[in-house]
This record gives sequence, C-alpha cells and structure tokens, in this order.
Amino acid sequence: MNRIENATVPDLLLVVLAALIWGSAFTAIKVAVPETGPYWLAATRVTIGFLVLLPYAIWRGFILPTSSSVWFLLVMMSLLNVVLPFLLISWAELSIDAGVTSLLMGTAPFFALIGSHLFTTDDRLTRTKTLGVLLGFCGVLTIVGFDAFAGLGRSNLMAQIACFLGSMSYVAGGLLVRKIDIPPGRLACLALGISSLALIGIALLADGLPSLDISANATVALLYLGLLPTGFAYLLRYYLIRKIGYSTFAIGLNLIPVFGIVLGVWLLGEALSVRILLALALVVCGLFVTRLGPKPLQTGTTVND
Repeated sequence: MNRIENATVPDLLLVVLAALIWGSAFTAIKVAVPETGPYWLAATRVTIGFLVLLPYAIWRGFILPTSSSVWFLLVMMSLLNVVLPFLLISWAELSIDAGVTSLLMGTAPFFALIGSHLFTTDDRLTRTKTLGVLLGFCGVLTIVGFDAFAGLGRSNLMAQIACFLGSMSYVAGGLLVRKIDIPPGRLACLALGISSLALIGIALLADGLPSLDISANATVALLYLGLLPTGFAYLLRYYLIRKIGYSTFAIGLNLIPVFGIVLGVWLLGEALSVRILLALALVVCGLFVTRLGPKPLQTGTTVND
C-alpha cells in the first residue's frame, strides 16, 4: 500500500474540482431520471464512464489482479464505491428532501476519519483533521439549515437508513482503494467495468429493457453524467485517495451540497444568499486546515498512472 503525502494546494484544488463536478450531477440527474428511471440512469452513466476510461486503460495496458484475494477486494470496492451508493441514494431521494440527504451524506467525513485511523498506518486521526471535518460539517449545516434535523423525524425512516448506508458504503469502498495496488486510472476503469455489469443486470431485472425514446435534453444529461461525474471524477477520486488519504479527501465531499446550490443559483436563477457564501467558506477552510498538521512520511510507492 502506497504512503500518502501531505496535501498540496493543487491537490486541494483537485478535491474542490471533484466536488464541483459531483455537485453538478444533481442537476443532470433531475433532467434525465424522469425518462430513464433510477436503475437505468445508474447503469447508463456508469457504462459511459467505463467506456470513457477504457481507451486510456488499453493504451497504458490493463493491470489485472494476480490473486483471488485482490480480485475479491476489487469486486467489493466496486460494489461499495459505485453500485450500492448509486442505488441506495437514488432510491432514498424518491421520498426524502435534499436537505436531509445532504445532512446524512455530511456524516461521511467523520466515519472516513475514524476508518482511516483504524485501518491504515499513515492516515491517522489528528487535531487538524478533526477540526477540518468539523468545519466542513458546519458548512453542510449552514446550507441545509438546522431544520434538516427536524426533517429527520418527519421523513421516511427506511429512506433515511438507505441514504445513511449509501454514505457508509462510500466510506468503506474508499478505504479499500489504497489496498489495491493498481494505478488510479486503470483501477477506476476496472471498477466501473465491474459496476456497469452489475448495474445493467439489476436494471434488466427491475425494469426490463431500457426505453430508447428519450428526449435530447435527457440524452445530453446522461452523456454528461457518464463523462464527468462518473468517468473523470472517479479517476480523480482514486488518484486523490491514494495520494493524500481518504480522510483528507472526504472533507471535500461537504462541498457537494454547497456547489449543488451554487449551480442552482447560476443555472436556474435561484437567489444567492450570505448563507451559501458562509457555507462555502467553512468547507474550504476545513480543507486547508488539514494542511496545518504534521506531514506524513513520504516513502513507499509513488502514485502514478
């Protein structure tokens, strides 16, 4: 397993970029999902993401696991990092609002911090990381409002559990990334390939064959979801987790609801409030606070592709 490095400013900017791309996915999902349904939406975007990364992986040369134990880790990571969260969170959002979803997803960095401390030797719990996570979560609360806690009591309990399990699934899958010694680009391609097979099978069982009669807007939204939030952003995800560790990367996940609302302001003409700017400032401060701690050892495998 490679040693992580201290996050540089370019690394943190890549974290922000990944969060911006994932934040933009909510708009594209709203356009496409009424025509595709949640199962074929997930299957299609993951398949497109796989096809986007496939030429690069072929060019660089596929690196396949050499043992059954590594294959098991790869399959489990694919299921936990792609298949389960896509399905659970999509299903949950049919009956709970975005504020409750953001609040539940905002718990992920806490569990990433604890999981990284327990299951790695170089991504340990520190005061600065803890402060960074707390600042990030405060940013989420600023965006969704404290009334989201009341929404927890009013919303569908099973949907809340599904959303929470989806968040924990991301954490568990993220912790497995560094245990698989395959360069990030080719690892992302393999994970999306395995996930696309699983999701296509699930979609066929749940909804039958997909409808080809979808609008131009839905088609563009699907292509966008596959190209950026799935293909490119998952490449960034695996690269950054291997380079700076999952606990630091996970703090950036709190930017997703912030960017989701900012993009709503820009694309849909919604009002820009001081609350949005404050939330953005809190999460960004949380990211940069993580750089103030002691630098980890920089020995071992270099992250490359």
